[in-house]
Amino acid sequence: MKDIQLSKPQINILEKILDWLKSPNSQYITLGGYAGTGKTTLVGYLRESIKKEFPKYKIAFCSYTGKATRVMRRKLKETSQLDNKDYLGTIHRLIYKPILDDDDNIVGWERIQVEDFKYDLIIVDESSMVTEDIWNDLLQYNKPILAIGDHGQLPPINSSFNLMSNPLFKLEEIYRQELQNPIIKLSEIARKYGSIPYGELSSTVKKVKREDSDTNDLLQNLFESFNSETLVLCGYNHTRVTLNKAIRSLHFDTPNPQVGDRVICLKNNRIYDVFNGMTGTILYISKEGKGSNKYYDCEIALDYEDLPFFGKISIEQFNSSEFKNTKIEDMNYFDFGYALTVHKAQGSQAKRVILFEERFSKMDDDTFRRWLYTGVTRAEQELYIIK
Repeated sequence: MKDIQLSKPQINILEKILDWLKSPNSQYITLGGYAGTGKTTLVGYLRESIKKEFPKYKIAFCSYTGKATRVMRRKLKETSQLDNKDYLGTIHRLIYKPILDDDDNIVGWERIQVEDFKYDLIIVDESSMVTEDIWNDLLQYNKPILAIGDHGQLPPINSSFNLMSNPLFKLEEIYRQELQNPIIKLSEIARKYGSIPYGELSSTVKKVKREDSDTNDLLQNLFESFNSETLVLCGYNHTRVTLNKAIRSLHFDTPNPQVGDRVICLKNNRIYDVFNGMTGTILYISKEGKGSNKYYDCEIALDYEDLPFFGKISIEQFNSSEFKNTKIEDMNYFDFGYALTVHKAQGSQAKRVILFEERFSKMDDDTFRRWLYTGVTRAEQELYIIK
């Protein structure tokens, strides 16, 4: 472990988690922590302590999406606490296996049998993203589960199920050294007050007015240099579509998806192993079919996944602010992925975040605080808030 001293709240929580592992009085416990409070450091110490107390323990570190898993992997490496017998990946890869036909095509997925599950403890990161059905599948293995997340973030969309609604343990004291980080400072302001003042905290962390003359030049430069380490976030779907068009116009001369385009999946399809919120880059695309049955045949390199996606994707879904369901068999739904809503970006982080601050008319103050906090905490190094 790096030479980082745990705070008293961290030590207290660590001891209680170890006591629970020694004598579980429930199958799972929940740990919530705001940005900058040391959740990952605590998990690193926990892994170190488990090695001493339970040397044969194998731990499954998992999260809902590949992008959240990538963030967790990097943070665990920073604490030097990855063990070669542990699992680190998506929940889907952990507990489901593919069903193959005679030609080795995936035709479905089934949950791994309890007797075949080989891990002693499950640690779920970004737990607020976990759906109720997947959570129930995890519980079937009768293994202790530690669910970790940020209880200041948005709850799951269109669901009353939320593991982080009232976590058993909470980390809410920000590390003194983290308070010098301008992004952490803004996240605390957003979480407490639901409003961030205009101005600069540094040359790369600032909030500007949309109508200022310098803002157009700033956005032009940011959009021209868009890359995989950039997240452009907003609130409304129609804003997302507008931003996608603006960014693409600097890189492509056609409104139609092309090789090299960034895309995002909008609907789960377990047979094709793609899930809502997955992002990637088009490797191959061709228009197929006739009349109302036209579609794109596509290959997409999915971010943080070992295998690419191959299959049909909807033509009508691109540049649409609404979901366009189709009756074509085996259809998948993607749209341009240069700009995302904050809800879709949960579990992601990027070196540079451009956040268009938008408040829905029906948002109460608490929901907007969570929306703003969630958007701000996607940024690692640069943050530009536009309003």
